[in-house]
Amino acid sequence: MSTTQSERLRELLEPLVTSQGLDLEEIAVDSVGRKRVLRVVVDSDTGADLDAIADVSRALSAKLDETNAMGDAAYDLEVGTPGAERLLTEHRHFVRATDRLVKFQLTEGGELVARILNVDDEGLELEVPGVKGRKATTRRLGFPEIAKARVQVEFSRKEDKADKAEKDMKEEEEA
Repeated sequence: MSTTQSERLRELLEPLVTSQGLDLEEIAVDSVGRKRVLRVVVDSDTGADLDAIADVSRALSAKLDETNAMGDAAYDLEVGTPGAERLLTEHRHFVRATDRLVKFQLTEGGELVARILNVDDEGLELEVPGVKGRKATTRRLGFPEIAKARVQVEFSRKEDKADKAEKDMKEEEEA
């Protein structure tokens, strides 16, 4: 997809996405066999449920048909949200990833896996997991120090002691 087409599509579609309370994260046109596929990725601070995705998909489809922005050739429109292991590139992405485990590629080399505790305009407050039974530590990481950051999938997260105590109290009250 040419940069001009990408910019035109973004200019055309972003106001519609924003009017639905969502952020336009990505637009891509790919060839799949003989078909073209327009992929639109949306998100929000609270996430995008299936109803919101369906609503924005209908609005985008109508606008694309009305303007003929994709030309006369057939295409499929796919609207979705970022994947579980999303790449963090904007300040809002880091805010949305608060309390998530993230793998950072550092600008000076090396990598770091840590949980985002807090985000401000200059950078992040992180919790770096302890190694071999050691306690977790906190670390400050400025945005200029980050070359790349990607959310990590956690299938099971250990409960901290406060969460476990609260859960145990609720179970006792129910008994």
